[in-house]
Amino acid sequence: MKSTIRKKTYQAIYRLLDRVSPIPEDCGALCGAACCNCEGGGSSESSSDFEMGMYLLPGEEKLFTGDENWLRWSAERAEDYDFPESWFGKIYFVRCKTAPKCPREMRPLQCRFFPLAPHLTKQGCLQLILFPGKLPYCCPLIEQKITLDERFIRATYTVWARLIQDSLIYDLVALDSSDRDSCHVVYPTNNGTAQIMK
Repeated sequence: MKSTIRKKTYQAIYRLLDRVSPIPEDCGALCGAACCNCEGGGSSESSSDFEMGMYLLPGEEKLFTGDENWLRWSAERAEDYDFPESWFGKIYFVRCKTAPKCPREMRPLQCRFFPLAPHLTKQGCLQLILFPGKLPYCCPLIEQKITLDERFIRATYTVWARLIQDSLIYDLVALDSSDRDSCHVVYPTNNGTAQIMK
């Protein structure tokens, strides 16, 4: 599976997202880094442990050596999971072994975007929504409806607008979007601004 997004582009995306955060302080301080510390249990090979990790977007693995001592790696076949039909071959799942003490500048994109997720409307327009899935922990940003930093929202939107230019990533966002009955749109709203609160 070959992404059209080059390593340099991913590096630039990481740098952009390094400059923003969902809230001015470390949101992990609100919940004891629940999203980092949530245990799946079992051995590194068990399914519950595997599910607590996250997948790297196609091509994002170029930023890593695979030998990082703070990550546990798993290479799986895309065909064996609920990914778009255009996805085939290896996909990479990672789990932090040193949470919450990971090198923040190397956090994968799925960490950096949370609690926002991309959504495509039926007309193909990109929106950002609050993460719509069930979580094995309580996220104060979502549960307490905490106002998100607008710079974070806009930077995340800019990044997703670039990422979906890659057909593999577009197919993933389109597939995820098609499974949703409803969602809370954060950005852009009808008037073009960020709707940060529910």
